[in-house]
Parts: sequence; structure tokens; C-alpha cells
Amino acid sequence: QAVDAVRKSEVRHDARLKRTKWAWLTDMARWSKKQDEAVYDLTRSNLKTARAWRIKEALRDIFQAKPGREQAEGLLKRWHSWARRCRLEPMKQLAATIKRHWAGVLQGFESGLSNGYVEAMNSLIQAAKARARGYGTASHFIAICFLIAGKLKHLPANPFQTPLQRMVAS
Repeated sequence: QAVDAVRKSEVRHDARLKRTKWAWLTDMARWSKKQDEAVYDLTRSNLKTARAWRIKEALRDIFQAKPGREQAEGLLKRWHSWARRCRLEPMKQLAATIKRHWAGVLQGFESGLSNGYVEAMNSLIQAAKARARGYGTASHFIAICFLIAGKLKHLPANPFQTPLQRMVAS
């Protein structure tokens, strides 16, 4: 969000940034050939968006390296100092947010836990809710949530499936 806020403010003055939003927000390894051609030179320019992108990528590198708590604290302190002094207000706000949640961020490096599984289950449940266009009662919705997220193995086999379909499904 911080990188996109910087890009939005700068795109009014520099037409080169038009149609580059998703390139700035995705990982460089996942850029398409078109994005690579359009943005590669911009990342090495003096644009504010390029500076914000480099700050974001430095933070991403810290998280991808998965250092221990002590090493992460040192890396995050250096990153925080850089982001706080960068003169880009959205990046300063990001640095302030990380500072407010400093203990939790460092705990994440120590525990190695992530909320990725919870987010994945939430997306499945929200999709089921949208597909059904709501449920008659809260207990019906809760039952569907358990069926989707519970990964229940003891349920009886679907009587409408052929034995071959059962083998493929398991």
C-alpha cells in the first residue's frame, strides 16, 4: 500500500509510471516479460516510486531470509532507520506501524508461525458464503465452515461417485 501510495502521487508528474502498478506490487521473480521490460529501468531511476520499491524489497528480503530473532532485530533496526529517513510519507507510516508492533514482528521471527493457513481457510469460507448467497441460520453457516475447513476423513463416501472417482479424489 505504501509503494502504491507513492506511485499514485508521482504518476501525475511522470507518465512512465502509467500502467505499472502491479509490477511494483509483485515480486520481481514473478514479473512477466512485459512488466520486466517496462519497469526494470525504472527500478534503477531516481523516481520516488523506485526508492519506495527498494525499501519494500529490502523489508521483503529480511522476511524471506528468516533470520533468528537477534539477527532480525538488527536488520529491522537498519531498515526502520532507512524507511524513517526516506522523506516518503507512506514509507514513514509503514516504518511507524512496524515500530508500534515491534515485539510481535520479532516474535514472528522467533516462532516462525504465520497466519497463512488461517487466511487460506477464510478465503474458502468466504467463497462458500458468496456461492450460497447467505445461509438460513447461523448454525447452517457454522456447519458449512466445519465441513470446508475441518478436513474431515471419517465421513461416509459420496454414494453418487463411482469407485474410480473415489480413487482419484483420495
